[in-house]
Amino acid sequence: MKHFDAILHVKGKSIFTADMREPVGTLHAAVFTSSCSHGKVLSLDLSRAEAHAGVIQIITAEDIPGENQIGNIVMDEPLLAGNTVHFIGEPVAIVLAETRRQAYKAMNAISMEVEELKTVIDPREAAKLGDLIVPPRTFSCGDTETALKKCTHVIKGTAETGGQEHLYLETQSALCIPLEGNALHITSSTQGPSFVQKITARVLGLPVHLVQVDVVRLGGAFGGKEDQATPWAVMTALGAHLTGRPVKLILKRHEDLVNTGKRHPYSSDFTIGLDENGKILVWEVNYYQNSGAASDLSTAILERSLFHCTGSYFIPNVRAAGYCCRTNLAPNTAFRGFGGPQAMFIMEAAIYKAAVETGIPVNKIQKKNLMKPGDCFPYGMEYPCDEIRSSWNLAEEFAHVAETRRSVYKFNSENRYLKKGISMMPVCFGISFTTTFLNQASALVHVYTDGSVGISTGAVEMGQGVNSRIRQVAADVFSIPVEQTRVESTNTSRTANTSPTAASSGADMNGNAAQIACKEIRGRLLEVASVILDCEVKNLHLMNSKVWNKEKSTDISWNQLVMKAYMSRTDLSSHAHYATPGIHFNKATEKGRPFAYHVSGTAVTEVTVDCLLGTYKINSVNIIHHGGSQLNPLLDRGQVEGALLQGIGWVTMEELKWDSRSKRLLADTLATYKVPDIGFTPDEVNILFAEGEVLEDGVGLKGSKAIGEPPFMYGIGAWFAILDAMRTFNPNTSANYTAPMTPERVLMALTEGKRS
Repeated sequence: MKHFDAILHVKGKSIFTADMREPVGTLHAAVFTSSCSHGKVLSLDLSRAEAHAGVIQIITAEDIPGENQIGNIVMDEPLLAGNTVHFIGEPVAIVLAETRRQAYKAMNAISMEVEELKTVIDPREAAKLGDLIVPPRTFSCGDTETALKKCTHVIKGTAETGGQEHLYLETQSALCIPLEGNALHITSSTQGPSFVQKITARVLGLPVHLVQVDVVRLGGAFGGKEDQATPWAVMTALGAHLTGRPVKLILKRHEDLVNTGKRHPYSSDFTIGLDENGKILVWEVNYYQNSGAASDLSTAILERSLFHCTGSYFIPNVRAAGYCCRTNLAPNTAFRGFGGPQAMFIMEAAIYKAAVETGIPVNKIQKKNLMKPGDCFPYGMEYPCDEIRSSWNLAEEFAHVAETRRSVYKFNSENRYLKKGISMMPVCFGISFTTTFLNQASALVHVYTDGSVGISTGAVEMGQGVNSRIRQVAADVFSIPVEQTRVESTNTSRTANTSPTAASSGADMNGNAAQIACKEIRGRLLEVASVILDCEVKNLHLMNSKVWNKEKSTDISWNQLVMKAYMSRTDLSSHAHYATPGIHFNKATEKGRPFAYHVSGTAVTEVTVDCLLGTYKINSVNIIHHGGSQLNPLLDRGQVEGALLQGIGWVTMEELKWDSRSKRLLADTLATYKVPDIGFTPDEVNILFAEGEVLEDGVGLKGSKAIGEPPFMYGIGAWFAILDAMRTFNPNTSANYTAPMTPERVLMALTEGKRS
């Protein structure tokens, strides 16, 4: 199976929002934003900007006809700032002009006077001030207080994880065209078309059916366009609604970096208690999430951190508390893993520190505590299979771990300044939206009279290949070449009330909905064939574009059958709905079955650190991944490789820094924010897709398991492999269990506890 978009990408023929041909009369938008991190607006002078050539209108909060509110979970985020600004990059005014250059020139002529107020960018400081977005949440099981008294070893510590820029290739983009009767058509680079539709209607004071949102494809997203694409699309709609002309808005890269939120940084305290053999009896953790100035998806992301608070391990006594801390940064948002990576890093940091302080090898503690069938997570869901332990054991064989450890020991004993390290990173990640009602999708399928098939779903193609999977499903159901199928753009008029393409559930939900619709049409077609052939329908099936009667091919081709059905007035269209079965969660008790299933695997990472320079090289990553019955092995491999490198980037070089005085983001260009490039990729990446849990029909898509997010966590192993190498050179170093492990941090940590 191919990734069909790849052909258009290579030819340069793929159409993104910025490539859309603009209708005659299109206005271009530029957004004036706050340069102050927190302050009271004393004055906003638009006069010089309004006098610029080409300027048609400048929109402020006072011009909004509906509600100036774009919050989704918590109503705490205005579209345009009013009397107060809360972060650098907060939108204040929208300039509409005849050309993009004119819009930006006028935007730069706007002046705003602000009385600065206290700025907070540290989540712990925000927590001390009581500035929380919502009350704290706690997941618990067992009795941690009593169990701690029985532990042989009790280790306390702190771990820090930084943010991460999404750095999608396509910046935030939208084009809105006004239609008759106050209706609007928005083309948006969003993962959540229905969110854009709903919030546009709210801001403009319109009924939802007057707003149509269309998405052809995204040039990457990684969660950064789930909620954060919404304001830019709404701004174009607001401009089109007020002027009656089309409006286009494409953020520049610098604007996108400064004005949009990132992965949430976490600062966390932990207590881990073990018996004399390394069995973990107690886990207590407090997560201080840096949510930014507004909630965005922070509450849901913190919830997923709580769901993954024990990582891949069974711990009988747990208390995990989470705090959504409001700070004066751009509202942080969804990112691949959605809170899971932060929780897993903290868990692994605690195990590593426990290994250092007890003398029990880290891999022994890890292996001893892996989840096994019948074990329960702190939220009450039972783990039904043995994929975690299976992946660990397979990884030991696949990566020749015992032999590699001996080789690493020999290398380190022979080299003074070059040191190697090795780590094992088990992953267990739940699949489903943790907000239960979001686990639904619909599909509309048309079979045309020439035998071709058109499919509309709520899934958004953003490079992950979801459209290829859905086309494959339709082709399999009808047993026709996949080239006879097409997935249409994602459009709220064809598929309403869609959930965002996120949570690694896009293919599962939308693919299953498409499969149901295709099967309904197939059933009607076989009824037609049974009349033609004068036989029982139960004996008929489709194979290789023909109708078969039991084991014998008939003379009726797919195209002939479709035309016969049409001529007999048989419906060749179907709309189907899919809801993920068996999931539920009670937030009052914090117990339930929030996930359809878990994806598990283990990565073995080997690195080499130059202890004089602080630089490092990822030598190899060997991965065992349990992905169910693979629907598209090539796409799966690409997803694992991409997620792995993105995960490695998060824990190594991708560092967000802010000016200590102004709180301005310093990593605001591609020159100051470093991501892994081809030269940084591991020398060797080996992936083995292993057989494992067999999913019930209608859970995963045709028995496959989600692939988008889980492999990101394999990258965490790079951090601990680097620390392993560093400790060979300096046993006193811990790097303060802080990610990312930049070369600067490595160099400083290598001198930790050493005399000058």
